[in-house]
Amino acid sequence: MPALKPGARIAIVAPASAALDAADQAAEWLEARGYTPQVMPASRSRLDAPYDYLAGADADRLADLHAAFAAPEVGAVWCLQGGFGSWRLLDQLDFDLLRRHPKPFIGYSDITALHLALQRHAGFVTFHGPMLAQDLLAGKRDPTESHLLSMITGQVGQGAWITPPPYATATELIPGSATGRLIGGNLALIASLIGSDNEIDTRGAILFIEDVNEALPRIDRLLSQLAAAGKFDELKGVLVGNFTRILGVQMDDAQAQGMLYPLILDQFRSRGIPVLAAWPSGHGDPNLTLPLGAQVTLDTGRGGLRLEQAVVH
Repeated sequence: MPALKPGARIAIVAPASAALDAADQAAEWLEARGYTPQVMPASRSRLDAPYDYLAGADADRLADLHAAFAAPEVGAVWCLQGGFGSWRLLDQLDFDLLRRHPKPFIGYSDITALHLALQRHAGFVTFHGPMLAQDLLAGKRDPTESHLLSMITGQVGQGAWITPPPYATATELIPGSATGRLIGGNLALIASLIGSDNEIDTRGAILFIEDVNEALPRIDRLLSQLAAAGKFDELKGVLVGNFTRILGVQMDDAQAQGMLYPLILDQFRSRGIPVLAAWPSGHGDPNLTLPLGAQVTLDTGRGGLRLEQAVVH
């Protein structure tokens, strides 16, 4: 997949929920960093109730994605925000078109549905990383911005280590190291696609999970659903990201992570695979970029991931 070049054109898309007025602010943000923004039409719109959680009709959001990938002058496709509704597009995606025009695709949260579909049917690396409105306009701490730009411009290559900043170190739950394809994203979205053509393929993989606004019993149920579907049987390792604003837990996010760990250990302690937790990717701050679909080595002792392949060239 081609690396993003200086001054490149970047398409701003909203495959899920609306963020009114944010598209033009995001364009200014990109211009300030030397890029040429292309604001796709649906990113400036919002449907009326009861579909007011969507940034435009399904056909319009889908057309934006297809046009952004098909345009040879567009160097990357960057999501404005998550929310709800990406899953409504999956059955209509033109995977032949996407395979012919691979380019950095960036987003997370509800965008997990698109990541999973692209991993299943298009076969190129996508980037679980900060979104323009939800993260970068909101001013999330470095290395949120710098890490993403370094990765999609090719400055982070094969053999490089991805490690959290000193103020956000990860927690070793089950020691060890393992190599596999990095997959995953938002836990609720992963579970919701079980049984569909776009369900996650975890065989021989390093699974990354994160979520927001979920209660511990629901997290337990989501994990149990994946276990019952056999999605943990052939895993090589697990990377547990930010679980923020856990419902019913009267602690800050950093303290609340500890309440999650027994649920994680229940699922993975007997499986003999390494688990690294409190990884700063997802809805927290900072939000490190992860190259989904890339071969990586998870090393809990080092507290990081090593890239075993180039993710752009």
